[in-house]
Amino acid sequence: MKCKITRNAAKVLQKELDKEENRDLKLRVLVTHAHGDHAHYGLDMDKPGENDEIVSTDKDIDVLLDRGEPLLDGVKVDYLYFPNEGFVITNPSQGNHGDH
Repeated sequence: MKCKITRNAAKVLQKELDKEENRDLKLRVLVTHAHGDHAHYGLDMDKPGENDEIVSTDKDIDVLLDRGEPLLDGVKVDYLYFPNEGFVITNPSQGNHGDH
């Protein structure tokens, strides 16, 4: 499985991962809702489970992805400042280039 984290997202995520209460946790990308070939994604802090794959990224942030969810393979986590500040999670490899 693959996961891409942009530079902007890595800066914000690393601040969260560095907090004492998150010391033993990893970033999880999950599908919050799926319909057809399209998914909506979310983020959480979690410990690895038996169905998880730990994916290393080029930003030195490990990501938990559920092996049983094909819509997670190739997911991209970005952080935008305009027009609204916040995370944007897409999966271009699955044809998902943003929420509708």
